[in-house]
Amino acid sequence: MNIAYAQIMTSDDPLQSIIRPGMLPEALKARGAIAAAIVNTKLYGILPFARALESAGIRPVMGLTVQIETEAGVLPAFIYAKDDGGYQNLLKMSSALSVKDRRELPPSWLKAYSRGCLLVVDPAAMENGDPVKALEAVLETGGPDRVFVGISRPGGMPHADEESWVRFAEKEGLTVCATAVARYLNREDAFAYRVARLIDEGGKLSDNALADLSEAELPMPDDLLERFADHPEWLEATADFLMSCNNTIPGADRLMPRFPLDEGETADGRLRKDCLEGLRNRLGSIPDKYAARINHELNVISSMGYSDYFLITADFIAFAASKGILTGPGRGSSAGSLVAYALGITDVDPITYGLIFERFLNPERVSMPDIDVDFADHRRHEVIEYVAAKYGRDHVAQIITFGTLSARAAARSTARVFGFPEAEQREISKMIPGRPGMTLAEAAAPGTPLARWAEAEPNRQKWLNAALALEGIPRNASTHAAGVVLAPVPLVDTVPLTSGSEGIYLTQWPMKEVEERGLLKMDFLGLRNLTLLDRIRSMIRYDRNVYLDFGKIPLNDPATIRLFQAGDMTGVFQFESPGMRDTIRKLKPERFRDIYAINALYRPGPMDNIPVFERRMHGRERVPSIHPDIDPILEETYGIIVYQEQIMQIAVQMAGFTMGEADILRRAVSKKKRDVLEREREHFVRGAESRGYDRGSAVRVYDYIVRFADYGFPKSHAVAYSLISFRLAYLKAHEPAYFYAALLSQAAGDADRISKLVSEVRMKGIQILPPSVKKSGYACRVEDGAIRYGLSGIKGVPAPFIKKLLGARKQSAPWEDLFDMAVALSGAHFTRGAAEPLARAGALDEFHPDRAVLLASIPAAETYANLVRPTEEDDLFGGDAASFGRQKYSDAGTLPEALKLQYERDTLGFYISEHPAARLKADQNGSFADIAALGGGSGRVRVAGIITDIKRIRTKKGEAMAFFSLQDDTGEVDCTLFPKEYAAFNRLLTEETGIRLAGQPELRNGRLQLIVKNIEG
Repeated sequence: MNIAYAQIMTSDDPLQSIIRPGMLPEALKARGAIAAAIVNTKLYGILPFARALESAGIRPVMGLTVQIETEAGVLPAFIYAKDDGGYQNLLKMSSALSVKDRRELPPSWLKAYSRGCLLVVDPAAMENGDPVKALEAVLETGGPDRVFVGISRPGGMPHADEESWVRFAEKEGLTVCATAVARYLNREDAFAYRVARLIDEGGKLSDNALADLSEAELPMPDDLLERFADHPEWLEATADFLMSCNNTIPGADRLMPRFPLDEGETADGRLRKDCLEGLRNRLGSIPDKYAARINHELNVISSMGYSDYFLITADFIAFAASKGILTGPGRGSSAGSLVAYALGITDVDPITYGLIFERFLNPERVSMPDIDVDFADHRRHEVIEYVAAKYGRDHVAQIITFGTLSARAAARSTARVFGFPEAEQREISKMIPGRPGMTLAEAAAPGTPLARWAEAEPNRQKWLNAALALEGIPRNASTHAAGVVLAPVPLVDTVPLTSGSEGIYLTQWPMKEVEERGLLKMDFLGLRNLTLLDRIRSMIRYDRNVYLDFGKIPLNDPATIRLFQAGDMTGVFQFESPGMRDTIRKLKPERFRDIYAINALYRPGPMDNIPVFERRMHGRERVPSIHPDIDPILEETYGIIVYQEQIMQIAVQMAGFTMGEADILRRAVSKKKRDVLEREREHFVRGAESRGYDRGSAVRVYDYIVRFADYGFPKSHAVAYSLISFRLAYLKAHEPAYFYAALLSQAAGDADRISKLVSEVRMKGIQILPPSVKKSGYACRVEDGAIRYGLSGIKGVPAPFIKKLLGARKQSAPWEDLFDMAVALSGAHFTRGAAEPLARAGALDEFHPDRAVLLASIPAAETYANLVRPTEEDDLFGGDAASFGRQKYSDAGTLPEALKLQYERDTLGFYISEHPAARLKADQNGSFADIAALGGGSGRVRVAGIITDIKRIRTKKGEAMAFFSLQDDTGEVDCTLFPKEYAAFNRLLTEETGIRLAGQPELRNGRLQLIVKNIEG
C-alpha cells in the first residue's frame, strides 16, 4: 500500500509545530512515503519544505490549513494546490486572509479561489455547529471531484458521528480519505510540542493548560494501517489525491521591475543620458578616463538587464534629497560603481579611490546586484512610502523575518512554562555563555555548570530536554530591518503577503526565500549616525541660516585629523570603541587614506596586521617587495593586502585575469576550500606564465594572496563608511556644542551614556544649562555657545506632555509662575505625575528659587488649572486667569542639598548643579587629581568621586575582590580593588557614595584603570 502524509505542519509556522523541514527527508523515507503535503496556517516555509522533499525523491504538495465560515458553523479544512493555477490561488487565498486579518474563509472567497485546488474538510475538528450542513454549504462552492471528506481518528478511535459523514460522502459522490495532522515526528516529542504551545499561549505546565493535546505525531505506516484497519482504501485515497497534485513550486525567475519612461525612451538610453548629465554636474567636463569607465559600466549593466534597477534606485534617492532626507555616501561594493556616483546613488568617486566596478557587478557573477542604501533612520519610512505610491502598493512589500528561540531564549521560555522562579531563570541565563553561535548543547555539555545544575533534579533534566528540542525554531514574525521587494507584477502572483505597518504589505516568506523566487530585494537601512548628522546640520541651519554641504567637507582638514590622532572619538561612527581609539592613537593617521585603512583593519583577523602596518606606516620597518609589478598595488597599505580589491588587481596585473575572473578568484580563495585553492592556483600560475612571469614568482604571489584572502575587506565599503565617520569628526572638531547637543538628545534614556557624555562636554569647557520649561526645546539645543538641556531628557516626563507644553508656550503670554503654566496647559494636561520630574530636574527653577516650594505647590497648581481651565477648549475666564486672583506658592522648607542632587541624578542621569565630587575635593586639604587628566604610569594619585556600578567577584582561589567606577566632575575611571585592599575597604563600597582614594593608574587593553591602594570615607 502507498503511504502519503497529507497534513504536516512545520516549525516555520511559529510554535504551531516542532517539525523542522530538514528533519523530514529521513523521517518520510523511514516511513516509505511517496508524497507529503505541508498545511501550515499561512504559507510559511513552503519553499524549504519542497526543497527538503525533492532532495529525498518524495513528491511535495503545497497546502494550507483554513477555517471555512458557513451558516452551520466554522468547518476546519485543508486546501491543496493541484496545479499551477491552484498554487496561484493558494497565494491569493493566504494573502487575502492575512492582509484582511480574517480567521475564517468566507464561502465566496473559497469559490473565487477554488480553481486548481483540492479541498479536504475535517468534520471531526468542528467544535460547534452541524458538520453535515456545513459540508453541504462547502459542496456548493466546488464539485465532488474537488471536495474530499477527511476522517481522522486520534488515538485510533472513530468519532461518534463518523458513519453519518461517510453516508453523506457516499450520497454526494465524495471521496473519503484518511487525515492525521502531524506537528511532531515521534511520540517522545509530544512533551516538547506541548511546551511550545504553552510558550505560544503564555501558559504553564502547572495550569494544566493544553494538557489533553490530540495525538499529533507523524505516524508510522503500521500505526496508520491499524488506525484505519476497517477502511484501508481511505489511506489509498490520501496517497492518490496527493499524487494527483503536481509539484507546483515555480523555479527562480528574474522578476526585474520596470522604471516608468517617456514614450520612445528605453531604460538603457535613459540611464546613459542621466549618467552623462550627472557626471557633468559633478566634474564639469568628463575626462577620458571617466568616459571610458562610464561606457564600460553602462555596457555591462545593459547586457545584464539591470538599467531599470539603477534608474529606480536613483529615483528614490533623488526623492529623498528633494525632501531633505539624508542618505549615506554609499555602502558595500556598490560604492565602486561610477554609474552609481554619477546618478547620486553614492557620494564616492571610485576612480579617485581606486575602486573596482566588478567587485560590485560583472557578467561572470550570476547573483542580482545589491545596492544597499542608508537613510537617516527617523525618515526612512518616507522613502519606502514613496516607492509604494509610485510603483503601486500591490507591487511593493517589506520582508518578513522570524525571531527564533536562541539558546538563552529557549532556556528561559521553557523555564517559564515549567514555573521556575525568576531568580532561577536568571541563573540559567548566566550559565549559558553569551558569545555568538552558542548552542544549548554546548552550554550543557558534560561537566559544564548548566549540565551539573540540570542533573541535580529530574524536573530540571526534563526542562533541558524540552529546551534542546525547541532551540532554533521560529518564535514570532516581525519586519526585516531593511529588506524591501519591488516586482514588475502584483506581488501576490509571486509570493504570499500579510499585513505590515504603515500601509505597506509584508511578505510571508523571509529574505532567502524571496530572493530564491527571483524578486529584486533592496535594502533601505536606517542609520542613527545619519540622523545625528542631519540633526546637527538642521540645528546650525535653524540658528545661523548656514547650510552645511557634507560633500564639500575637506578630507584633509587638520583639526579633524588631529581629533582622530588623539582618539577623541566619542560619538564618531565606527571609531568609538576603546580598542579602536587605542589603535588610532597608536597609528596617528595623517590623511583620510589612513583612516579608512584603519577602519578596514580593525576587525577580527585583519587586526593581527595592525602592529606591522603601524611600524611600516611610521618608517620603523622596511616595506618588503612582493614583486615589482604588484608593489604599486600594495603601496598605499605598506605591502599588506588590506582590501579585497587588491586581490583582484593583483590577479589582473600578474595573471591576466579579467576583472570578472578576478572577482571569482577573490570569492573562491576566501572560502579556503582545498580543491578550489588548487584549481585557482593552477589558473593563476598558468595565466602568469603566459604573460612572461616565472612559475616561482607566480606561486609566491599566489601564496601571498591566500595568506591574506580571509583578511581582505571591501575597500569601497571602508571608504564610504569612513566618509560618515570623517563628517561626524569634522562637526565635532568645528561645531562641538552642536555635536554634543545632538549626541545628548540621541542618548536620552541611557543614563550611563548621558553621564559619560556630560563629563566629556564639561571637560571640553562647554557649559550645560539646566532644562527650562521657558527656554528648553524637546531636544537639546545650543544657546549662546552653551547646551540647553532638552525636556525629553528628563526621566518620567511623558513625550505627549512635553509636546503639549511646547505648544502651549507658543500660544500663550510668557509664564510668570507655575500657575500660569498650569492654566496654559489646562487641567486636562497639567498633572502632578508630569510636573514633579520637571521640578526635581530644575526645569521650573525660573518660577521659584527653591525646589521644595515648587514641589509642594504642584497639587495647588493642578487644582487651579482644573478650576480655571478644565480643558483646552473650556477657558472659564476668557484667557484672563488673573481675574481669579494671583495664586501663592505653598510654604515648604528648603530642599536639602543632598536630596536636590539626588533628584537631579534620578531625573537627568547626571548632576546639573555642582557635582558632589567638587565638594569632596574642596572639603579636605590636599590635592586631588582630575579623573580626566589621569594617564597610565603617572605614579600614585589621589582622586575623589562618586562610586557607580560595583561588581564583586571571587578569584580562582576563592578570594573576594571588586571592580567599580568612580566619577568626578571631569570624568569617570574604572577602579580595581584586589583581595587585600577589598578586605580592608569593602565596607566603604556603596553605590552613589562619595569617597576619596589613592591608587595607581594603569593602561590595560587600551583602557585606563585605577588600582586602588587606599580609601578614605
